[in-house]
Amino acid sequence: MRNLKMVVAYVGTRYAGWQLQPGRATIQGVLEERIGRMLQERVRLAGAGRTDAGVHARGQVANFKTASRVPLEGLVRGLNARLPIDIALMRAEEAPESFHARTDARGKEYRYHIERSEVVSPFEAPYVASVRGPLDVAAMREAAGHFLGTHDFTSFCPVASPIDDKVRTLRVSEVGERGTRVEFHVVGDGFLRHMVRTLAGTLILVGRGRLDAGSIPHIIGARDRRRAGPVAPARGLILETVFYGEGP
Repeated sequence: MRNLKMVVAYVGTRYAGWQLQPGRATIQGVLEERIGRMLQERVRLAGAGRTDAGVHARGQVANFKTASRVPLEGLVRGLNARLPIDIALMRAEEAPESFHARTDARGKEYRYHIERSEVVSPFEAPYVASVRGPLDVAAMREAAGHFLGTHDFTSFCPVASPIDDKVRTLRVSEVGERGTRVEFHVVGDGFLRHMVRTLAGTLILVGRGRLDAGSIPHIIGARDRRRAGPVAPARGLILETVFYGEGP
């Protein structure tokens, strides 16, 4: 059996997230169905992360086992001919038999895009969170710096999270701006459900003057979901990269 590693890009707007869900269109579901039809065998993908409904990806990673001898270039060409326009197989490679896209991942990189203009082009609207009015980007930048390092991020994930260990390490947490666009860039060894979007929602509150940047350490230390900001809209979030080997 071969173990094939794939890098997949997708626009998440039409999908109920990555993970299989009965009766709903998901990225994993579409890929498994199209790969299975192409290779004439049943396949089950393991994804590096379960992006939520509406979240996009440039560099999602998945792997699957197959008895097929299809050449890698044939897989890429043939699968892309069968996929809808909003999902693409960017590249594929042979992986060791033991490779698993999720358990072998050592980190992920995300970008969250905020657009401040009064009118957002329909060509950009599916990929940004629209926040009309001024934002104090300097304060957002200061607040983002407090996320750096190793912390318990209980305040930034759902109360009902089944994950016991909520300690994560962020190696990059920065806010930049260009024109009317504000971008939150974050790299870490792992992320809890809704964590990046809640970090972004908290930064938006800081930018609007509803939270003080200096309050972030207290919010982290409280380990209380009620202290942090709302979950920012899914459409602004892009999974950029999944790291392996030595990690980010």
